[in-house]
Amino acid sequence: MPGPPNRPPEKSPEAPPTPPPLEPPEKKVLRRLVPTHVTLLLDTWKGAPSPELTGPYGKAAATFAAGDYSAALSALDLLAVRFAEPRWPTLPEPFRLLRVPIHAPVPPHWDPDHKLAPTEKETKRARAAAEEQLALGRGSVTWATAHGIETSDLAPRVESAAQHLSDPTGLAAFYEAMDAFWTTLESRLPAPKGSVARTAPAPAAGAEEA
Repeated sequence: MPGPPNRPPEKSPEAPPTPPPLEPPEKKVLRRLVPTHVTLLLDTWKGAPSPELTGPYGKAAATFAAGDYSAALSALDLLAVRFAEPRWPTLPEPFRLLRVPIHAPVPPHWDPDHKLAPTEKETKRARAAAEEQLALGRGSVTWATAHGIETSDLAPRVESAAQHLSDPTGLAAFYEAMDAFWTTLESRLPAPKGSVARTAPAPAAGAEEA
């Protein structure tokens, strides 16, 4: 009796990717809040940004200081949408990274990452996020230096953090250095014009040792 028809061997199911360690929510807020603060100080606004922009920022800053990180992220998400609206001036690089991303719809197979394994996709996504942080850090130092804010100790911190990106396992050290940088920069920034003064956020973990 003939055997069953030929068929390709069954593939073993791919193991699910190991989820990345959860970032403390206060650090997720810090990494968006401080570059947003710088963005609202840019000369782009020619005087003072609209209350429609400073309002969500003020809420994000106040809720961050109060430890309500979920509310702070929601306010920053709203501000990211508003930054993308055509009625406002176009943000310069790298601060336009803070706008909500608007991608044109494309078929999945057009995506160059479509065939990557989930772990590779996650690694690539994490790397891209770190490079955005680095760009925002460098852009913030450039702006602060041009506006008379002391940055002689901050610029080396950013470049020291950048060195960790050459190591695939260096993201934790990169973010530790960047979090300390953002905390120090925030303490030196004036409030955006038209916004309400607020209490400075608590230092991020590791900032004291930086």
